[in-house]
This record gives sequence, structure tokens and C-alpha cells, in this order.
Amino acid sequence: MHPFARPAHEAARCAGADGKYWPYHDRLFERQPAFRRADLLLYATELGLDRDAFARCIDQRRFAADVERDVVQAQALGVNSTPAFLVNGRRVVGAPSFEEFRAIVEEALRARP
Repeated sequence: MHPFARPAHEAARCAGADGKYWPYHDRLFERQPAFRRADLLLYATELGLDRDAFARCIDQRRFAADVERDVVQAQALGVNSTPAFLVNGRRVVGAPSFEEFRAIVEEALRARP
């Protein structure tokens, strides 16, 4: 995990509080690894979030406890990097091709009771 992973995760939660989690999430993936405070604020502004309210949210670390719970849960599942997926209990780490991912999902669907 890189040193800016948690602040980026907390920032995404702040964006989510204003209904913009997924657009913010996508922006983070597009712009990685630019996750310094100024970057995080810029992304919020680009997405139309209130910059001052967003800055307060990240500065107060409003979602730090939630992020910590996410990290603990991920570690318990053996996930320590992104992207990572759990498909019917199978851990898929990295970015498989669309075809590979489809095959994994189809296999999981065939295996279900």
C-alpha cells in the first residue's frame, strides 16, 4: 500500500457523502498516483463538490474509522492491493482482461448450487 492510499480512500468517502463516490473513485484511478491533498481537492472541485466542505471532511479525517475497518476486512480476506476482486470466494488480483474476467464469472455461475 502506498502512503497516499488511505487519504485517497478517505477522500472518496467524503465525495460519497455528497453522492459522488463513483465519479470520484474513477477520477482517482484516472489520475493515480497523484493523491496529495491539493490533488484530492482539485478532483472534488472538478466534480462540482463544495471545495471548503470537502477540505474540512478530509482534514478532519471524518471517514478514517470507516477506512480502517475496510483495510482490516480486506486484510482478513487476503486482499492487500488494488484492483482486487472476490468472485464467489475466489480472489482475483490485478487487472485481468475482459475475456479472462468473464470466464472467471461464468465459472462461478456454473459452480453455484
